[in-house]
Amino acid sequence: MSAAPLDPSEHRSGALLDHLARRMRLRSESVLAPLGLRPRHLVALTVLRAGGGISQQALASTLEMDGTNIVGLLNDLEAERLIERRRSPEDRRRHVVELTDDGAKRLSEAECALAGAENEVLGALEPTERETLYELLRRATTGPISCGEAVREETPPDTSC
Repeated sequence: MSAAPLDPSEHRSGALLDHLARRMRLRSESVLAPLGLRPRHLVALTVLRAGGGISQQALASTLEMDGTNIVGLLNDLEAERLIERRRSPEDRRRHVVELTDDGAKRLSEAECALAGAENEVLGALEPTERETLYELLRRATTGPISCGEAVREETPPDTSC
């Protein structure tokens, strides 16, 4: 059974969402760079702030990163004294990672810079429209995954609408 043909008058938001995401990503990267941060650094610092001390393995799992990549990420952050790694007193084979005071301060600076970047990118929207956009995006990202999204990436896209 094939789907009904796409009505050309219907609006599709995928391309617009992609464009907006690219604009936001580029602007975010430009305000994070002077702080010596990249988006992946920001995510790790945010997780560490929320979770307090966390094992390196648990952090890798939360960030969905493999062991090699998490070590590189943590090396970057540790070199800037934004995090501290130490052996777990309970299990000397494990490392516990914590946000330092400098890390918390840099994270706050980054969040302020990102708020400014978001204001620039979404400047055409009124505050109530931004809130509506946020709520709609939040709901869309927490909705159930459709059958099409669950199909493996190797499967050629279905070009019929």
